[in-house]
Amino acid sequence: MDYVERLRELRTDRDIGQKEIAALLGCQQSAVSKYEKRKANYSIDDLLLLCRYYNVSADYVLGLPEGMPYPKR
Repeated sequence: MDYVERLRELRTDRDIGQKEIAALLGCQQSAVSKYEKRKANYSIDDLLLLCRYYNVSADYVLGLPEGMPYPKR
């Protein structure tokens, strides 16, 4: 499952419509539809806002395993 599917699942599991998410993101419902159909990409700011809204980590949304060490630069 990728981040688009996970965000859609979070929305539908909570019985939240695209219109409500659009209001949260400050966009039209059609934009949320495009995100979910992969015709457009979420911005990082939108991703962070949705993580806060759903009370989940970005690691969860992105499908990163818990405790995964971050690479050193």
